[in-house]
Amino acid sequence: MNLIETFSEFKELKSIDRATMMSVLEDVFRNLLLKNYGTDENFDIIINPDKGDLEIWRNREVVVDGQVEDENLQISLSEAKKIDADYEVGEEVTDEVKFMDFGRRSILTLRQNLSARILELEKDNIFNLYKDRVGEIVTGEVYQIWKKEILILDDEENELILPKTEQIPSDYFRKGETVRAVVVRVEVKNNSPLIVVSRTSPVFLERLFELEVPEIFDGLITIKNIVRIPGERAKVAVESYDERIDPVGACVGMKGSRIHGIVRELRNENIDVINYTSNTQLFITRALNPAKVSSVKLNEETKRAEVYLDPEEVSLAIGKGGLNIKLASQLSGYEIDVYREKSEEEVEEDVNLSEFTDEIDAWIIDELKKIGCDTARSVLDLSPEELEKRTDLEIETINEILNIFKSEFDN
Repeated sequence: MNLIETFSEFKELKSIDRATMMSVLEDVFRNLLLKNYGTDENFDIIINPDKGDLEIWRNREVVVDGQVEDENLQISLSEAKKIDADYEVGEEVTDEVKFMDFGRRSILTLRQNLSARILELEKDNIFNLYKDRVGEIVTGEVYQIWKKEILILDDEENELILPKTEQIPSDYFRKGETVRAVVVRVEVKNNSPLIVVSRTSPVFLERLFELEVPEIFDGLITIKNIVRIPGERAKVAVESYDERIDPVGACVGMKGSRIHGIVRELRNENIDVINYTSNTQLFITRALNPAKVSSVKLNEETKRAEVYLDPEEVSLAIGKGGLNIKLASQLSGYEIDVYREKSEEEVEEDVNLSEFTDEIDAWIIDELKKIGCDTARSVLDLSPEELEKRTDLEIETINEILNIFKSEFDN
């Protein structure tokens, strides 16, 4: 009846402990006894989980012939003597109940119930296993690739989901390829455990540093904060509790040996490791690396920072596509405004962009300020091509505003 197959399948579930397995098996069989005999109290169920089999024994009281009121609880003396001639009235007879006695339909129902309980236990076990692993890196093999997500199987063939939104933009996987990611969420969906992993989470980068840098794993160096734009750039603030250890040097490694592995894993993501300090001005200065900052003015109430740099450092501070300044703001917790450091002569000869609101639309002025240009000369210092590349302005608009600024100084 294939019952033994279900039993063997149950026995193979190494993740389920013996006590739970025995309890579930006995429960399923006792339900069958209740249904067939109205009671399970006079039955002994003997389970052998190692062999994958079990026995059911029924206990009945011997009564005088003709006085049997319940055939399940009592047996006549003459019937008892067929089992063993030494039985007497009042004694207890124990005989084995064969599976086939239940009938084909009952056994099929039993098999279905047992399979359902096995599946339920498996789901609970997977959920409990992974809910305690949130924040851990897991390794698995790509099993199925869909448009919006990838199905990954771990070493025990548990299913993990890597959504498109949690993949690095340049990630490209083939079936059978090994993938590393961090567990970010474990929930129950449609009565099944859903384990979601991520490669874009800052926690993934943090765990990679713990794997590559022993001092972080041992607690000698602490990661204070991580911000990243997956696949593009990341900034990691680190601090050492041992004065003899250079936290940045330890994270980068000799000739970049430690950080290279992380960069490769993250599809060549540019990683800046910064020495953390509680001095906010100094921290913002370091966060804007590789730009060299001249001075920083803080507004604690609005959480804004005015950063002044030499003209040639402005583009470095902002970075390609504004990534550097965006990450520096996230890392420090301050909204950063970049300004060119002006000489006394420039101050006298220059004109603030806010003076041109009668001739130039406010949104155009805001667009120029976003790239660190707050005066007419700071705009004129850039070529039309550079302005077109760094702003959302069209070349015709750029030429118009350049002519306005040039005429201002020509007069």
